[in-house]
Amino acid sequence: MKNFFKIKLYLIVIALAGMFGCSMQPSKDSVALSSPDSKNKVEFSLNELGAPYYTVSRNDETLVSKSRMGFIFKGNDHFDCNFSILNVTKSAHNDTWQPVVGEYKEIRNNYNELTVELQEQEGKKRKLNVTFRLYNDGLGFRYEIPKQDNITNIEIASEETEFAIAKETTAWWIPGDYNSYENIYNETEVCKIDSANTPVTLKTLQGTHLSIHEANLTDYSDMTLKVNQKGTLYCNLVPWPDGIKVKGVAPMNTPWRTLQIGEDAGDLIESSLILNLNEPNRIEDTSWIKPMKYTGIWWTVHLGFETFEVGEHHAGTTEKTKRMIDYASKLGIKGLLIEGWNKGWDLRGKSKEIPDFLHGAEDYDLKALVEYAKSKGVELIVHHETFGNIAHYEKYMEPSFKMIHDLGLSSVKGGYAGSIKPAVQQKHGQWMVRHYRKQLEMAAKYGIMLDIHEPIKQTGLRRTYPNLMTVEGVRGMEFAAWSEGNPPSHTLMVPFTRMLAGPVDYNAGIFDIKYESLKKHKFNWRMPKKKYPKNPGPCVKTTLAKQLALHVVLFSPMQMSPDLPENYDGHPAFKFLQDVAVVWDDTKVLNGEVGDYITMARKAKDSDDWFIGSMTNEEARTFEVDLDFLDEGIKYQATVYADAADAHWDKNPTAYSISHQEVNRNSKLTVKLVPGGGQAIRITPLQ
Repeated sequence: MKNFFKIKLYLIVIALAGMFGCSMQPSKDSVALSSPDSKNKVEFSLNELGAPYYTVSRNDETLVSKSRMGFIFKGNDHFDCNFSILNVTKSAHNDTWQPVVGEYKEIRNNYNELTVELQEQEGKKRKLNVTFRLYNDGLGFRYEIPKQDNITNIEIASEETEFAIAKETTAWWIPGDYNSYENIYNETEVCKIDSANTPVTLKTLQGTHLSIHEANLTDYSDMTLKVNQKGTLYCNLVPWPDGIKVKGVAPMNTPWRTLQIGEDAGDLIESSLILNLNEPNRIEDTSWIKPMKYTGIWWTVHLGFETFEVGEHHAGTTEKTKRMIDYASKLGIKGLLIEGWNKGWDLRGKSKEIPDFLHGAEDYDLKALVEYAKSKGVELIVHHETFGNIAHYEKYMEPSFKMIHDLGLSSVKGGYAGSIKPAVQQKHGQWMVRHYRKQLEMAAKYGIMLDIHEPIKQTGLRRTYPNLMTVEGVRGMEFAAWSEGNPPSHTLMVPFTRMLAGPVDYNAGIFDIKYESLKKHKFNWRMPKKKYPKNPGPCVKTTLAKQLALHVVLFSPMQMSPDLPENYDGHPAFKFLQDVAVVWDDTKVLNGEVGDYITMARKAKDSDDWFIGSMTNEEARTFEVDLDFLDEGIKYQATVYADAADAHWDKNPTAYSISHQEVNRNSKLTVKLVPGGGQAIRITPLQ
């Protein structure tokens, strides 16, 4: 009778495990791994039902408590329990590599690795491998479903990965939207998250900073996060129309699930973990990959007094483009982006066969303008707005990239405004991940650099394909033109959150903060829908000096000067935008708190010049900045672009001053920031 009750109890436990994902406490059997500096530790274990778990700690502080792992396949087929450990392998790796473009001249890739090979104890006896790479600045882990007789086609209904973060941890996050990352950041306790796109940035009660993200998103679905009833973050993959999350065949590797770890917020920015978890550069000849500054007609259309469509107010005409080329040449800006240059903009929403990516609009002569631009030392950037019509764009993709290459051009700005067609697909689902990769590889084939708007999030693929220069994927400057704008704290969130994924095409650099330019224009196509006032006031909620500082803080190898050229021409502060670099040999975060303030120093690539950007939110602040990163024995000149004493993001945003002083590595600079303000500094050797 006792044996009967034991068997009955065991069956009840098994049934409950199936219902609740084998969520029992792990057994004593486990394997651990430490980072090279021994501060970070990950422990892997199986519970009594063979369900995999992991934990993460730093200096004995638990960062991720016991968290589930594994999958559920289509048909409620659990691949998250009933495992035993077949083999455990440990190894160490330490080398350096040089990015083609980036924030550092050289990056160290130093980690300890643990691979655990699992096999189901009963049933199909399928195999699953889990690999952990533990760095001094964080953790990456991924699953491998190896090739095996018992698994052919894979249909993942759920990835069971959890991140059991303490409920009281502070989190900075945006909603887990399957089609957009363009949101204001929330600051809440982690348990208050509904759903979130990654990166999600966290701060524990002890002050340790974390960021949850993913690396090397390849033929898989974007990972968003949700919070379950226990207050635990868990992986929520963007689905296919039929509800399946990922479709593939064995062997299959998932993206790396990543946890960047820092003593303070600045450590997260200085981390190269996401890049290190990607494959090395696959482009043999990278001589055509040349970072640049550019300008364009983008801001005039967002302000509403010109249009993308052909007509009286068309911004992308041959005549206006020539005028913009002349301005770009005069201002020393290499690149010029003209949107609305091609046929079909006036038919959007009316035809499935638009736009035309091979032919200019009736008032636009692409070939003639390419030659005119070359004569002025300017290169055109071709715009590809797909309007989400993916099948149509893919028909044009190769011939259009070939045409661009044959014209001697090397840059494309891609756009995916609106809903994806077919409408049943999500922008962040596996179907679109495949499309974005196809576009990236095709661009590499034809020697084209990419700046993508409405993208899939960055996960470090710019290491493998360094022609992926920059992407949007953020609530950027355009929201200042036709909405309530972005609060002063927004650009103090972005460096510690969105920028951890990769370069940000934010389009900072507006000088006409009060929109005085609008007074000269009666036409405004946004007015009927948006009730756009003639002079809406300071929707760009920063000072002018902060607009300069953003060019240092927000990394982008293709950096736009978006304002109207006449607002730059002859303006003393524009000298900073002319001088500031776009790629770097070194990056240092001198201070910073998420959403509050930041001061960054970057050393220009192949130069002895340093640039500093400092910014604050709505609060005025004063910092003393130590210049001990400068070389010993060298005198420098610091050119300081600062907020005027009476400047204010709302009341007096354009008041600024320019000053010069001699400094060296023993110097300290006093940085005074007004509410919503900033400071931009160029430091250059005097000898």
